[in-house]
Amino acid sequence: MDRPGLTQVGDRFRERFGELLPAIQKQWPQVAQDTLENTRGSLDEVVTVISAQTGRTAGVIQEQLLDFLGVAGEQTRKLGDSLQPLEEQLEQLLDDLNANLRPKLEKPVRERPLLAVGIAAGIGLLAGLLLSGGRRR
Repeated sequence: MDRPGLTQVGDRFRERFGELLPAIQKQWPQVAQDTLENTRGSLDEVVTVISAQTGRTAGVIQEQLLDFLGVAGEQTRKLGDSLQPLEEQLEQLLDDLNANLRPKLEKPVRERPLLAVGIAAGIGLLAGLLLSGGRRR
């Protein structure tokens, strides 16, 4: 790796190797999956393996692999951007649920605290009996 910053690119390539593997195999089907997996995602080793088995120059292969990495990064960014509105919508729904449901749940507990404690204790006892019943056998 002779270009500055390529070490970081190599690290990103290694991190994303699993998701890049199908594209790599599609581009170079003559390279066995096991052989690629044995590189453990090392950009240099993947380039060397593909170059040796295809006869292509290492520079060309490296450029293609970096293009794959760029496309995968762009797709991830787009996915993140598309999820942002959903995340905001979910946050709003949770806030609304908290504002509307909490008072409805708190009111009966405040009006009858002993009943609430009794119900909680009964549910706990029942759950304990059900869970411990399997251990006795």
